[in-house]
Amino acid sequence: MHIWLTKPVYELLPYFYLGAGLAALGFSMYLNYWYWPVICLLAGIALVTAGLALWLKRRDFRRNRRPPGVKDLD
Repeated sequence: MHIWLTKPVYELLPYFYLGAGLAALGFSMYLNYWYWPVICLLAGIALVTAGLALWLKRRDFRRNRRPPGVKDLD
């Protein structure tokens, strides 16, 4: 089964993961009920890691697929 996303949603996915991860990390500092701080901390770390990995993989793929002769702006 394939899930097709529209281009704007696909492009915003790493930033959504990063934002949700940072929000979960922030919530972990202020929640004091049951195991929510630990759950938010683990979810935040996982989401930030996933967002960074996805962003870096896309950046590397796009950098490596440029035709020869086209210089990087970096």
